[in-house]
Amino acid sequence: MDVYGSMNTSSPALRFATFLWTCVLCFSILPSQIQAQSTAAPAAPPAREISPIPGFDTSIMDTSADPCTDFYQYACGKFPQKYPIPGDLPLNDQFENLNEYNHQVLHGILEQASQANPDRSPAEQKSGDYYAACMNTGAIDAAGLKPLQSELDRIDALKNKNQLPPLLAHYQKIGVGAFFDLGSMQDYKDATQEIAVVDQGGLGLPEKDYYLRTDAKSVKLRQEYVDHIARMLQLYGEPPAKATANAKAILALETSMARASMGVVERRDPYKTYHMETLTTLAATDPGLHWQTLLQRAGTPPVKELNVANPAYFQSLNTILSQAEMPTIRNYLRVHLLDSFASRLPKAFDEENFDFYGRKLSGTPQMQVRWKRCVSGTDAALGEALGKIYVEKYFAGDSKQKTLDMVKAIESAMNKDLTSLNWMSPETRVKAIQKLDLITNKIGYPDKWRDYSKLVIHPNDALGNSIRAREFESARQLNKIGKPVDKKEWDMSPPTVNADYDPSMNNINFPAGILQPAFYDKNAPNQVNYGHVGAVVGHELTHGFDDQGSQFDGNGNLKDWWTPEDKKRFEARTTCIADEYSSFTAVDDLHVNGRLTLGENTADNGGARLAYMAMEAYAAQHNIDLTKKMGGFTPEQQFFIGYAQNWCTNARPQFVRLLVQTDPHAPDQFRANGVVRNMPEFAHAFSCKKGAPMAPLNRCRVW
Repeated sequence: MDVYGSMNTSSPALRFATFLWTCVLCFSILPSQIQAQSTAAPAAPPAREISPIPGFDTSIMDTSADPCTDFYQYACGKFPQKYPIPGDLPLNDQFENLNEYNHQVLHGILEQASQANPDRSPAEQKSGDYYAACMNTGAIDAAGLKPLQSELDRIDALKNKNQLPPLLAHYQKIGVGAFFDLGSMQDYKDATQEIAVVDQGGLGLPEKDYYLRTDAKSVKLRQEYVDHIARMLQLYGEPPAKATANAKAILALETSMARASMGVVERRDPYKTYHMETLTTLAATDPGLHWQTLLQRAGTPPVKELNVANPAYFQSLNTILSQAEMPTIRNYLRVHLLDSFASRLPKAFDEENFDFYGRKLSGTPQMQVRWKRCVSGTDAALGEALGKIYVEKYFAGDSKQKTLDMVKAIESAMNKDLTSLNWMSPETRVKAIQKLDLITNKIGYPDKWRDYSKLVIHPNDALGNSIRAREFESARQLNKIGKPVDKKEWDMSPPTVNADYDPSMNNINFPAGILQPAFYDKNAPNQVNYGHVGAVVGHELTHGFDDQGSQFDGNGNLKDWWTPEDKKRFEARTTCIADEYSSFTAVDDLHVNGRLTLGENTADNGGARLAYMAMEAYAAQHNIDLTKKMGGFTPEQQFFIGYAQNWCTNARPQFVRLLVQTDPHAPDQFRANGVVRNMPEFAHAFSCKKGAPMAPLNRCRVW
């Protein structure tokens, strides 16, 4: 549950996630992410317009628009003109502006760290050498497929299906998702313990419905996917006609897997993805994969039981694999291997991977410059090594404390909100407040940095570094199984422009990367910062009480702590939110999926309300007149403009379609308008008449 993040389908065996980690904004990054080749020097980060009120940008506002009709247009209407979408991105927004700045910062760190200097710290050596190897495209192109040959040989040696489990175990270790995913997770019923989990996986398209929809756009995209698979096989060495036939067979195989998979909305229910089974039961359900041997070869500790997230999928997988032809299985494995490591392979593989996943799927016309992708890759592989350097150089000393002060103020507002709710019974209220009191806050960076001493990084081995980094992370995650949960562990690196809430941990996490302008500006008035980062804080806190988080108690256990009557009232209120957002048209004829986005919409609405309450309390303590204009706007108006400008966005239509079909967040204009229309305080601040689009007669409110 995060404010801005990604779900990487080519990741190694990471912690189990089914949209239960909640963020401010998530979008799918597909195999090997967006690629690049240029080594041009970075441009300066975009400058923010000087404004009469620090903290928000008046130059991107369209004050000719009526704020009571379309507040997003009023607050962000000129953003697309000022911030056109770079050719190498699917969108441009406030998060991307800050991410661009952080990329510039990290680029400078890594350029310096990549110089062979005996005085480099271990963190600088590993980060710098990983980055240097990634940047050496000449060596990557010259090596061809030779660095990957041992992996390709494993596939060639696969003669029968009894040999498949050891290979799939190895794939899990090197982060290539094939047929399923294996990892560790907190036990939903005992949040103090780590357990093993196996889940559906192995699709090359974003989710199951991409294989099943029959509209013209979906049919065209599937054909483009087949063409992509065929081109990857041709680059591997197959003749065109054979490659095309094999690509069609791979699509048929993945379609059968998709039919057996759960959809993105269904997976939001934690009860539907939690099924503890003995290893003996799983082995009987899916005997073809020889699970005991597979888990041992993957590197898990001894396992007697585990969470089989989707038992029906593994029942079907047994049939799917028994019926699949061996040549199709081998080609499926080759394509997933090549796509997964495309950014560390010769240029032709890199460009083909981008052509489908970047250009055709998300509408991004050109590849990102190489240095940006190598910065992102280094952060993904060595996040806390690079993050340690970043924090030492760029995270202001008082930012952590100031953010913590704001968190406490908003937690106080939530306590007040829970205390005053008229629809919640005293019995449930006590437990809700207990849960709030147990939420822990992680700000900026970890107390203890991760130890990468056993990870071998060479300055001239890009592919090897990537494989070893994935193996390192896979082993780190799987080694947790059977052990107590480490509640001090971070799930994001310090430079990340994001924030999240973890229901099993019952904590909120704010990396240093997001605690900078435009989300936190030490020179901005308090009311503007409350609209910006304060609403993000409130968003994450509210996730503990959205349709998913509300199913976990204060200790992080999946446990019903509601009275039946309160649960019905809660569900009626969340249904109001779901139906409201489902009425919004995102792009063309595609509506927002109110059920898929319910948790994030609930958090957006609750977060803004909590931040406003905290801002009101601050104003009362400091005798601030919320109705007196300063710089042309009252403090109330400044709060709402600050909030809306979190979501100023310029996005490509293809990418919006992708997000609406896969992402648990609503498109950004509705994250602004959908919230303010539910707040009477907004209508008061802008003198909106009852019945105006931003002041409807019937409003939705959960928290």
